[in-house]
Amino acid sequence: MKAMLLAAGRGERLRPLTDSLPKPLVRVRGRPLIAWHLIRLAQAGVREVVINLSWLGEQLRAALGDGGEFGVRISWSEEGPVPLETGGGILKALPLLAPGPFLVVSSDIWTDIDFAQIRISPEAQAHLVLIENPPHHPRGDFGLEDGWVVNRETDRLTYANVGLYRPGFFGGFGSGRFPLLSVLNRGIDARQVSGEIHRGGWCDVGTPERLADLEKRLRALE
Repeated sequence: MKAMLLAAGRGERLRPLTDSLPKPLVRVRGRPLIAWHLIRLAQAGVREVVINLSWLGEQLRAALGDGGEFGVRISWSEEGPVPLETGGGILKALPLLAPGPFLVVSSDIWTDIDFAQIRISPEAQAHLVLIENPPHHPRGDFGLEDGWVVNRETDRLTYANVGLYRPGFFGGFGSGRFPLLSVLNRGIDARQVSGEIHRGGWCDVGTPERLADLEKRLRALE
């Protein structure tokens, strides 16, 4: 299995820290956020990793190299000065990810999800990891019924920004900028998206306050 780490975003909510540092290189317990994922991917047996680049991408290249330090081989998907958003970024990287199902993880989260345990059934085109709604996202994103992700207004969970996708899931979308949500909603309506709940550690490192809180939580575990 191959994996893609989404790393092209600007990190607006972490400014001014991200004015001169790409968000995936923000450190937690002395280690860049993206390095936590690379290490966990290698532990899960993933050897091929694709990383998309835009904002300050040259710093990511310099910091991570070819991935050998982490036990993986990195391929880079260049998006230019304007990021293609999540959907557009994945679509552009498909030639590097196909032909089998591939894992997608946002590099601006921290999690203890065991990537080796995520599975996609033959009936599904995508499989999402969901979590209980964090305080900063109380309404959640999607419901879960009998193992299938659904759109509904109540009793929702939050997408953990970790999912398995088949390349064909993105069929029919043209190149350019578009959000992953557009692809997900189409697949959910067609009952193509399965899901599971992760009840372990997870944090969206989206603000200085959440970054400080994660630092404190991880220090307490040492």
